[in-house]
Amino acid sequence: RSAAHAFGPRVVGVVLTGWLDDGTAGIWAIKERGGTAVVQHPDDAFAPAMPLNAIKHVEIDHIVPLKDIAPLLVRLTETPAAEEGARPVSEEMEIEVKIAREDGALESGIMKWGEPSFYACPECHGVLLQLKEGENFRFRCHTGHAYSVDSLLAEFGEKTEESLWSAIRALEENVLLMRDLAKHFGDRHDGADAEALLTKANEAQRRADLVRQAVMNHDNLSREKVAGSD
Repeated sequence: RSAAHAFGPRVVGVVLTGWLDDGTAGIWAIKERGGTAVVQHPDDAFAPAMPLNAIKHVEIDHIVPLKDIAPLLVRLTETPAAEEGARPVSEEMEIEVKIAREDGALESGIMKWGEPSFYACPECHGVLLQLKEGENFRFRCHTGHAYSVDSLLAEFGEKTEESLWSAIRALEENVLLMRDLAKHFGDRHDGADAEALLTKANEAQRRADLVRQAVMNHDNLSREKVAGSD
């Protein structure tokens, strides 16, 4: 994006093999400023998700196998670029480049970047702004954290898993405490209280086992996984 901002149509962007949808927003920015987009052919990629996402959401100039990319780049660098200024820098790109320079997001005008969404930033819990680029969505919060659709799904999945493990830890600590107390009451010949605590401990252990099962069955989502489940 910074290169597109500075050099416009003289920029060539390349998306190679990779998971999730990294690279799509950058290629969009390059095309927005009149640059050239190159993507490794998905059939040639070890991990085709990144090339597929770029192809789906951006008008790509060249889709070629890996072995053809280097010769293509040589040819492109020998081809005159379009005239500067034909595609001016958008306000949204100007704001994001300022944030990349570590200017304050609020001072850079982030609240004008997109529409408020219903979602909270998984890092700082601020409201995420949503920007639509063609058929693609991206998100930023007021402090500047940025997410694609897939990276946001992945981050929410990780936070969910962390919360579930925290719940397991809390439940199992409660189980240990109640069992220790039951032993203490048993040693004092207070059988009724000991039995009640053991019953509660067993109930808590069953809840912990259910949460553990949910963790083991939890699967972080991406658009690729959702599409594959249809």
